[in-house]
Parts: sequence; structure tokens; C-alpha cells
Amino acid sequence: MTTTSSVGAERLARRMARGAAFLGTETAILCGAMSWVSERNLVAAISNAGGFGVIACGAMTPELLDAEIAATKALTAKPFGVNLITMHPQLMELIAVCAKHQVGHVVLAGGLPPAGSLDAIRASGAKVICFAPALALAKKLIRSGVDALVIEGMEAGGHIGPVSTSVLAQEMLPEIAEQVPVFVAGGIGRGEAIAGYLDMGAAGVQLGTRFACATESIAHPNFKKAFFRASARDAVASVQIDPRLPVIPVRALKNAGSELFTAKQREVAQSLDEGALAMAEAQLQIEHYWAGALRRAVIDGDVEHGSVMAGQSVGMVKTEEPVAEIIATLMEEAAAALEKRAA
Repeated sequence: MTTTSSVGAERLARRMARGAAFLGTETAILCGAMSWVSERNLVAAISNAGGFGVIACGAMTPELLDAEIAATKALTAKPFGVNLITMHPQLMELIAVCAKHQVGHVVLAGGLPPAGSLDAIRASGAKVICFAPALALAKKLIRSGVDALVIEGMEAGGHIGPVSTSVLAQEMLPEIAEQVPVFVAGGIGRGEAIAGYLDMGAAGVQLGTRFACATESIAHPNFKKAFFRASARDAVASVQIDPRLPVIPVRALKNAGSELFTAKQREVAQSLDEGALAMAEAQLQIEHYWAGALRRAVIDGDVEHGSVMAGQSVGMVKTEEPVAEIIATLMEEAAAALEKRAA
């Protein structure tokens, strides 16, 4: 390593120190929880490479999550986390499974944590990480005692909010970064962006799309090829057709599956009209739809009718690479960027 690159590396290590210490990792890089993709193989590979893998529980039953955590622990002795969806009907049982395995970090996604969930996680000794798509919500979560936050912009893949990553970072980091570790996510594909958010006060970053096509990812070859062919503008947000339906937009590659989701929304809206569904059940049906559509793409390789969830950084995913190489490249790019700023 040259003297100049070591200066950049030292600056990067200092900026990542808080996030890395919080996660118990070498680098403050989390992998976003991608249903069907963020399973034992990818999660263990990311943790083994110095990052922080996160199991995507999604619609798993407690029994399935129990098996997935055990299988992940068999592949890595490094720290990893579990992402739980707050609307899951068995959330408390899933928290108990995490506690049984002494999972050190639980990530709650999909809205405000239900009553009792934070206490249950903390009682096991685990750290709680929550998503905060707005400053007011971030402050509320901090008051409730969460240990860290992820602020994710609309450039991300999967479920998204309405505001861009750069705007959220500018608005929120100066207000909350000193109170808890904050990880920035959404549209990050290169190390220069990581350096920029660290300079703004972030403790680390979260990336999903960049890892989806890693060598260790079990995603179908068709799914990976769709990523390699895509540009940023191909990753589009879903459209909500009925304002009553609690549909959070989802960013995925444009295909015939988008029309299938529109049809699903009409079906659920009709059930609401007929009184056959309560609003909570309607939202759960939508979530189950996405889980099934994503499985068709990731596992079965149906990239035309399934959901190929991807962030706008998909244009920077060009080839299949081992996780360790992806992380090393990101760190080198970040260090080089910090080196230039120090000059």
C-alpha cells in the first residue's frame, strides 16, 4: 500500500469506527435485507468478508427463521442481523427466535414498532435498528430508545419512501447523527458516495442492489442477467391505483409483472368495497403478493412476470463478483475519495 492510499484508508477507518464498533465488524457496511436473496449464503459471505449480513425474514414462519439463523451460524462466526417486518402477525414469536439464537442486532422495517416489540428485543440483549424515512419519525424512534437508524432514500430497491437519499441525508444527519449511529441507504453503488455520506456524519452505509448479484447470491442466473442489462432508468416505482389502499411503492425493473400488481390492487380494492377484507388484512395481502412475485424472479428465474426488485444503482452492477471483492472495491474507492479531499 502506498503512503497516499494509507492516508485515505486511515481517514476511512476513522469515519467508519463508530459504525463498525456498533455492528462488531471490520467495515460499517450493512447489506440491505432482500427477501429470498439475503439468506444464509449471502449473509454469511458478507459477514465473513468484514461487512454485516442481514437475514431477510419477510414472510417466514418462526420455524423457518429458526432454521435459517441456525444455518447462517454454521457458515459464519461473525456478527449478522435479522430484519423483521413490523406488520408480521407473528412478530413477537420471531423476536423470541432471534433471542433464542442470541442474534446481536434486530432490524425492524415497515413502520413504527408495535407496542412491546422494542422491549422484547432489548430484553434479549440485542441492539435495535429501525428505518426512519422522515426527521420527525427519526426523533420519535430515538426517544423510544432505538439503538441505530437507517435512513433510506427513494433510489433504493424494494419498498421505498418519496424522498431522495441525498435530501434525507442533508436534512437528518446534522440533527440526529450525534445521538445514535445512522446508516445511509438508497442508490449507493460506489465508494465515493460512501465517503461523502461518512463525511456528512453517517456512521456507515447500507447497500442491497450492489450485493444482489454476488457470486455467493443464490439468485437465479436470469435474475442476475436482468441486473447486468439494466440501467438506472429501468428501475421504476410501482403505482398506487386506489388511495385507500395502504400500498408502499416498490422499486423494481420494469416488466409485465408491473401490470400484474395493478391487477392485484384492483382485486384487493374490490374486496375492501365488498367488506370482505379489513384494511390490515388488505395490506398483508399486498405484502404476500410481493413475497410471491419476488420469489418467482429470484428463485424461479421468471424475470418477466416476477418482481425484479432493484435500486437505481443497478446500472453499476455489471458482473458477478465475490462479496469480498465487492467490499474491497467499495473500500478502495472510498479511501481514494477521502485521500483526494485531504490533499
